Amino acid sequence: MAQAASQQQQQLMEKLVALCKRRGFIFPSSEIYGGLNGFWDYGPLGTELKRNLKEQWWLWMTRWRDDVVGLDATIIMHPRIWEASGHVSTFSDPMVDCKTCKGRFRADQLHEIPCPRKPSKRVSECEGEKTEPRPFNLMFKTIVGPIESEENVAYLRPETAQAIFAQFKNVLETSRQKIPFGIAQIGKAFRNEVTPRNYTFRSREFEQMELEFFIRPDEAVEAIYGEVARPAGPGHPGPPQPNWGWQMWHQYWVEERIRFYESIGLPRAKLEEYWQKPEELAHYARACVDIEFQFPFGTQELEGIAARSDFDLSQHQRYSGRPMTVFDEELRTAWPKLEPSRQQRLQERYYQHRLGYLTRMGEPRDKAESLARQDADLLAKGYYIPHVIEPSAGVDRLALALLCQAYDEDQAPNEKGELETRVVLRLHPRIAPVKVAVFPLLKNRPALVEKALQIRDLLRPWMNVFYDDAGAIGRRYRRQDEAGTPFCVTVDFETLGEKGPELKDTVTVRDRDTMQQTRVPIAELPSWLQERLR
Repeated sequence: MAQAASQQQQQLMEKLVALCKRRGFIFPSSEIYGGLNGFWDYGPLGTELKRNLKEQWWLWMTRWRDDVVGLDATIIMHPRIWEASGHVSTFSDPMVDCKTCKGRFRADQLHEIPCPRKPSKRVSECEGEKTEPRPFNLMFKTIVGPIESEENVAYLRPETAQAIFAQFKNVLETSRQKIPFGIAQIGKAFRNEVTPRNYTFRSREFEQMELEFFIRPDEAVEAIYGEVARPAGPGHPGPPQPNWGWQMWHQYWVEERIRFYESIGLPRAKLEEYWQKPEELAHYARACVDIEFQFPFGTQELEGIAARSDFDLSQHQRYSGRPMTVFDEELRTAWPKLEPSRQQRLQERYYQHRLGYLTRMGEPRDKAESLARQDADLLAKGYYIPHVIEPSAGVDRLALALLCQAYDEDQAPNEKGELETRVVLRLHPRIAPVKVAVFPLLKNRPALVEKALQIRDLLRPWMNVFYDDAGAIGRRYRRQDEAGTPFCVTVDFETLGEKGPELKDTVTVRDRDTMQQTRVPIAELPSWLQERLR
């Protein structure tokens, strides 16, 4: 039973990959030269899909909020940024080489990867002699300037987050924001994955949508408001409140992200929350939730929402020598009003947190204690390094999830009235590449063509429109079904008034999912469609 289900899922992926190639969603990069593993190009429909997806994310994360602003940073940045973030020293996977087939594989994936010589077996099952695991850094190197030397080595960014941390103070000072607030960015990232796999899911070049949401440390929240609000149970905690601590903010962003996925067509039933265990967390993280989707090849991560403490800004403060502290007037005003015992308790908590960070980063004990005490003293004066909640999602992974969720086959009548298999992408109208297709019933009737072109131009300012007059109307419907187009508008003889004045200047609108047809006046068509595309 399990084997049959696995074969069915594999067939689904094969059909989806073929559809994406046939309809212009995704192509292998450099295909005419044999391709390049781990790189993919998006065709006309794929480009529109990604643009719509990123636009929806941007609306949710910035346009519809007052507490998030945007950033568009460079792909290549100062190499010290990646030293501060830990990517130079720790951003690596344990790799194993097979001395028999000369292949190189991730040590933690030997049981998943087919053997190059015997695909029926996994690498872990083959008899080839393998080396001991050793680290392999995932960053792509490049050279800045005309001289190839170690001094001029730079890296293609492996994530978009670090630019946000590096520009934190500039954005804070120019955007007129104050803590809590966020900085959002969409952009390319690059990781030299040794074994790219599962179509576009794990690639070497990809796009990320990341938010760094900066919040007060709990000690500052308690000093100002007398208590720190914590979750009373699962579910969305409601609108943000001033006395929220990191746990409330973390739960809030987990629920917000799930709401976003539901709004673009991924049902909650296909999403899973994986709360990382303490031993799985990065050393700086207090919590991390992976939002996972049930892909045909298994349940995999779409997005991680991490409570990253103040690690990132602290690291850039240490490495750059530039302060990343903020001054909080409310904290400075509230502190003198606290009982001395509470002042002492809050300072001690903050001191222990900062001491733990500094010692983990290798500072000598006496220096770490001195620096942590300075930080605790600054807290009493209204200064602290903000903590961060980070929702980080992959554009390409999400696009693939939406395509997997949308792919469907049903039965529909052909031109002769006989039932045949119909392939349809049931994409949510918000992210569908083409919103409406416009057809003249016959391309050899100038009056029909002229009216159809007028309707195309009428709709273009409001939505992406595709005009098609080639082939039988049924075939045109099928092409748009495979493209995921929610509505098709047909200009027929009724539109011209040739079958009575009561239907003149109306068109047939066909629904992709139900295949039902509705007559709509041309004058009402833009508003009729916009209402259903929201």
